[in-house]
Amino acid sequence: MHILIIEDNADIIANLYGYLEPLGYTLDVARHGKAGVLCATTSFHDAIVLDLSLPGMDGVEVCRVLRQEYQLTTPILMLTARDTEQDKVTGFAVGADDYLVKPYSLPELDARLKALVRRARNEHVQAVLTFDELQLDSSLLRVSRAGQVLDVTPTGYKILTALIRVAPKLLTREALAREVWGDEPPDSDALRTHIHSLRRALDKPFAYPMLLTLPGTGYRLMSSDEAKTVP
Repeated sequence: MHILIIEDNADIIANLYGYLEPLGYTLDVARHGKAGVLCATTSFHDAIVLDLSLPGMDGVEVCRVLRQEYQLTTPILMLTARDTEQDKVTGFAVGADDYLVKPYSLPELDARLKALVRRARNEHVQAVLTFDELQLDSSLLRVSRAGQVLDVTPTGYKILTALIRVAPKLLTREALAREVWGDEPPDSDALRTHIHSLRRALDKPFAYPMLLTLPGTGYRLMSSDEAKTVP
């Protein structure tokens, strides 16, 4: 599982790495709220561990921004040193999925993360992901654009799934490669080759391209409204 930790305490970060990495987790870290929002909205994660007390933008505001402004559905486990009913109510009200009070048990944290991800994946099995005229049916592994079913390879489907989850925002080359191949991506030409193949299926038969490349940076999807503004 790929987890984003938004936490400013170096000792807690070290403890989480020391316990979770040997269990097979891949971890990203953001040490303040704004960095956490950026990382959460530009890379795919299975879950987010979010500290309530962060410098600048606190955990409640981070959670609110992710849920309300970015419509991010990634499960969020909130950590706090405050064990009051109102804190929990506030956390759940802005979109947290679960809550742990410090000091907490690392095995319990692991168990709660796995439970959150299991629930999210079970819900996702029945989901149809949509962006503009593009639609991914995860139950049938089928892709269609403007109602026309596309001939997309399994790797192309993974690429589109990662891009549509953050669309129309950018996904970096590194984040996209990790989403498709995990922590052992092939050489850089492999992603370029799959993008070229995907672009033929996704864009060639249509009036405007949806799959955009930002050279040296990454990839994103473009909507029909945005295409109208492009010269």
